[in-house]
Amino acid sequence: MATQKRHLFTSEAVAIGHPDKLADQIADAVLDAILTKDEDARVACEVMVSTGMVFVTGQITTDCYVEIPKVARQTVREAGYDDPSMGFDWQTVAVLTSIDEQSPDISIGVRLSDGEIGAGDQGMMIGYATDETPEYMPLPIMLARKMMYRLEEVRKKKILDFLRPDGKCQVTVAYDGRTPVRVHTVVLSAQHKDVPIEEVREGLREEVIKKVIPADLIDSKTNFYINPTGRFVEGGPKADTGLTGRKLIVDTYGGRAGHGGGSFSGKDPTKVDKSAALMARYAAKNVVAAGLAKECEIQVAYAIGVPRPLAIFVDTMGTGVISDHDIRHLVERHFDFRPKAMIEELELRRPMYLDLCRYGYFGREEEHFKWERTDKAKVLRSDAKI
Repeated sequence: MATQKRHLFTSEAVAIGHPDKLADQIADAVLDAILTKDEDARVACEVMVSTGMVFVTGQITTDCYVEIPKVARQTVREAGYDDPSMGFDWQTVAVLTSIDEQSPDISIGVRLSDGEIGAGDQGMMIGYATDETPEYMPLPIMLARKMMYRLEEVRKKKILDFLRPDGKCQVTVAYDGRTPVRVHTVVLSAQHKDVPIEEVREGLREEVIKKVIPADLIDSKTNFYINPTGRFVEGGPKADTGLTGRKLIVDTYGGRAGHGGGSFSGKDPTKVDKSAALMARYAAKNVVAAGLAKECEIQVAYAIGVPRPLAIFVDTMGTGVISDHDIRHLVERHFDFRPKAMIEELELRRPMYLDLCRYGYFGREEEHFKWERTDKAKVLRSDAKI
């Protein structure tokens, strides 16, 4: 970003009825249901959805009982699949389960004898923040997510009564250096009943795009592609098999930052794929909020069964007011990346993950998403002595 003067950047978001996102939601609904009864449960839940079927699998160790088919059907219903004519609906869908307990070899490494929690897996996790928007997020992903939120709103309220649950969008923003100057292109595809395409396009333009994209970012050269194939009647799991973990970039920063590759959905917080990514966002956001950099990416690496991270890497893309080396030391001093500490600091044993996976893990201002606080910005700035 820092080396390019004028450029375009694109991010994507999907509706809650998108098959991959539906699979994520079912996995997180199962996680939430278990955490409601057993906050110490070990959960690694994976889901596949296809025509007339939901397949729930994974490794779960818990003392409680959760009726997984009921949870899955309720999630499918909430996503909008309530009409058998769509080829997938909550009442008739078959729910198959294949659940094992967590491997004892993994369990040994997670629960250590000194009360610590070892990392639930190896890998690297990434957090990011930028001063580009009030949410400390890149503008393209925020616009794309808001469009999908609005699409869901107009469907549920029947403002556009022809809409069905599936959908996705793309927003391309033109930049001058680090500054977004205009929206270059908007792509919006929404599943609909068999109605004239002109009605669909006009409704989506007026009730979704114009309600979300600020008028001062649109000009006569902005490109709009609304249901570009001309028809999107057949969608959802009937048209496209969905799997957990295939919308990682949608869940995070829209491609602006790196990604370690681990899915968030269906995993309890001992899995550092989730907890360390949230903690890294917390740290990066506070670095930017403290004025130490205009953008910041933090990578944290782990070995399975080892509490402390193996390495922490900080990159401010040349925007730091002090060196990245010094910022890394500040991060290591003020943020504890051990799994037990992260779980306690961010209160991660709460049943909140279904909502998170629907509308994005970052850039959310709800009070209970503790990693979005900027409460450490003041102490970081003071410690940096700037």
